Amino acid sequence: MSATIRTTDPVTGQPLAEYEAWDTGRVEAAVERAHAAARAWARVPVNERATRVGHLATILREHKETLTHLAVSEMGKPIGEAEGEVGKSALTAEYYAEHGPGILADERVDIDGAEAWVAHEPVGLVLAVMPWNFPVWQVMRFAIPTLVAGNGVLLKHASNVTGSALALQDLFVEAGLPEHLVTALVIADSDVPDVTARLIEDDRVAAVTLTGSNRAGAAVGSAAGRAAKKSVLELGGSDAFMVLDDADVEPAAAAAVKARFTNSGQSCVCAKRFIVAAPVADAFTAAFVTAVEALRIGDPRARGTRIGPLARDDLRAAIQRQVQESVAAGARLLTGGKPLPGDGYFYQPTVLADTGPGLPAFDEETFGPLAAIAVARDDEDAVRLANATPYGLGLSIWTADPSRGVALARRVTSGAAFINAIVASDPRLPFGGTKRSGYGRELAASGIREFTNTRTYWVTA
Repeated sequence: MSATIRTTDPVTGQPLAEYEAWDTGRVEAAVERAHAAARAWARVPVNERATRVGHLATILREHKETLTHLAVSEMGKPIGEAEGEVGKSALTAEYYAEHGPGILADERVDIDGAEAWVAHEPVGLVLAVMPWNFPVWQVMRFAIPTLVAGNGVLLKHASNVTGSALALQDLFVEAGLPEHLVTALVIADSDVPDVTARLIEDDRVAAVTLTGSNRAGAAVGSAAGRAAKKSVLELGGSDAFMVLDDADVEPAAAAAVKARFTNSGQSCVCAKRFIVAAPVADAFTAAFVTAVEALRIGDPRARGTRIGPLARDDLRAAIQRQVQESVAAGARLLTGGKPLPGDGYFYQPTVLADTGPGLPAFDEETFGPLAAIAVARDDEDAVRLANATPYGLGLSIWTADPSRGVALARRVTSGAAFINAIVASDPRLPFGGTKRSGYGRELAASGIREFTNTRTYWVTA
């Protein structure tokens, strides 16, 4: 087990940096140090843990330029969105610095003849397998509450954002957290399945979380099950964006563009299936396509760029396959549909009409700038189409009657429902999915308690 990890600039397709992948001995030494750091951290009072994690907000803002540059260079995120990742992470650190100790406080229970309470105590060292599409936010979304809860972190970040992983590791130390409490593991892609399985089996690792593909989630979840260890899985999504017959079409279409093409469409919570009521379908489609064609494609370092490259060439090839197979099966191409010529991994923002169950653009998760429009006859048909997916992450419904939207949302399976708003994570609210979108929650009270031992105390005199 030893190799070289090479990162690539998706704008040019040219190499960025090389990193020596760790061998078995180096991984073992890192786990031992991280385990010791986590045990010591668990003994630090929660208020002090929260204060130190809160200082991370200042450090993140001080290093915004560096982190932004890394995200743009390594995975092609438009610069404004990369800056937004850093800012959102800082706000999350501040949220848990203020609210974490209260959420984790002992909960007293009235019992005659005894003193009883429920405590939320650290579980230990948590393995985190994180994706490339939000190099800063995905890590911080998990790590910040987990650290306030008193745990340590072994971070296996995606190899194409290795620079970001190492930079984040250093920032935790600069913020005042103990060295080795957050450890970035540098593992070659070919070694990841074996190393991850061994780490999950290791008695020093208490739990595991993964944000990524369903195939990776199935492997991690099954390994955690065999080891009888807690796991949280944040997996794929094929979110429905429902436009009802009473919706104001223009703002709905503008929101739809943002919901689909944020991060160049490379997000699990991007709206992917646009289910539009027949009476407004033509007007919505025309407004949507016009706005999509106005999106600026190009260098993600340039202010004003809305669509950067896909992070890897294989991702671009996957989108092209989904488009071609969907058109061959009856979908109608309204705009886009081709890779851009020249260097880098660019793909035209694409809209397909006449989609529905049985077409790849509707059935599969589309991780790139591809939107699929399906027309619903009525509310019943809209609910049927929204539920016609193995995924269940987010849902967005647009209507002039919010109560009607809520009533329909209760009939669609998802981890979150947004009425007249696009799906987004917020540190004050739990985030996670159902069905093949995974299980467990991040953020808010639910997220910080995921990796704690909910322990009962009963004391009699």
